[in-house]
Amino acid sequence: MKHVITAKLKLHTDPAQFTALRETQLAYRDALNHVSRYSFAHGKTSNQRTLQHACYDDIRLLFGLPAQMACNVPRQVGATYKSLWTKAKHNAEAHKAGHTKKRYKGLDQPPKYVSPTLTYNYQRDYGFKKDQQVSILTLQGRVVLSYRGYEKHVALIGQGASIGAAKLWYDKPRKQFYLLVSLELEVEDPTPQTHTQVVGVDVGQRYLAVTATLTGQASFFPGKQVRATADHYARLRKRLQKKGTRSATRRLLAISGRERRLKQDRNHLISRRIVDAHPQRLIGLEDLTHIRERTRRKRGKKASKKQRRANLHASSWAFAELHGYIAYKALLSGSLAIKVDAYHTSQACPRCGHASADNRPNKGLLFVCQECGYRLHADLIGARNVALRTLLTQQDWMSTGILSVSPDVSCEEAKARQRQRYRELRWSTDTSPRL
Repeated sequence: MKHVITAKLKLHTDPAQFTALRETQLAYRDALNHVSRYSFAHGKTSNQRTLQHACYDDIRLLFGLPAQMACNVPRQVGATYKSLWTKAKHNAEAHKAGHTKKRYKGLDQPPKYVSPTLTYNYQRDYGFKKDQQVSILTLQGRVVLSYRGYEKHVALIGQGASIGAAKLWYDKPRKQFYLLVSLELEVEDPTPQTHTQVVGVDVGQRYLAVTATLTGQASFFPGKQVRATADHYARLRKRLQKKGTRSATRRLLAISGRERRLKQDRNHLISRRIVDAHPQRLIGLEDLTHIRERTRRKRGKKASKKQRRANLHASSWAFAELHGYIAYKALLSGSLAIKVDAYHTSQACPRCGHASADNRPNKGLLFVCQECGYRLHADLIGARNVALRTLLTQQDWMSTGILSVSPDVSCEEAKARQRQRYRELRWSTDTSPRL
């Protein structure tokens, strides 16, 4: 099985090289916005061939980009518009199903590229040399730079790992360039014989992650402190943006990315601890696709101040990022992450199978089954239900030889059959202590 990771390399530049890289970045960004406006004016097309045929000569003439970069620009713009059309389609489906009343506005105006990050193709626009040096193409020709990075990543590059495209990223507050290189690694294919144990992971707000195994082991990763810090940065950013003065803008630049880096760091930490604690396991994650459309909440004037704050928290934490970190780190450590249906994972009793919103009094952290009286931490209940559904997937894998890494419930009939199987799952009373 092939797996792609990203190596972050810090580039060491002199003033002339720094200027050359910066000019190339800004020209690439201007070319992206030029093609984006053309696409918007011509039916918001996402066809990359059409964009390249129409804009290639202008990109070379107006912005002076080399040939390969001039080809990358229409491809990137086409991919952006394709993503926007996909979101618009999903919004239309959710609107038709009654899940949302909001109209998707991503295509109301041409997408504007702000970040000057540009894409390089390996052995065309950049290449590695001896003594930890890299040759990079700019508007003034090639520049040879020394670099340093994570020891294991540098070793993989030196040992001839399969290298793909790279992105030149500029850290503006520190005025530092980084080269983000994709590396393709070969990892062992998972088998039912090597992944006999399962673990379930439930994500939430008060506890960012809770894990549970079938033997009764559990881990809690609280999120109160880090969420309070993230809220502080969000409030500070809001006040500075509202003020709008030059000093406020300078302060915004100084603190830019703090909230995002804080969440990213915590997600990295949690995912690393989960993967290290459960080697050679089948790790079950909730399928949270379109969770915002599927979750009904009070909004606007109908919502209380507490409800609006809860909505902000639910929509701001990067749970998809946490799932992604767990998935790629699990592959590198010999485990495998799969997704299971998130339907009623926090409302279904793992002992008797009864599912009801009343099992969560006041939507708190205590789970009380209205059928059998079983009481436990609500997030731990969710993790155990995820673990049981992961076990069901693992048993299907052993019997059929086919592993589904995400729920295959595209139609209502298949979804009903799958959820009926979930209701029949039972947690052993020997591993379920009462509170």
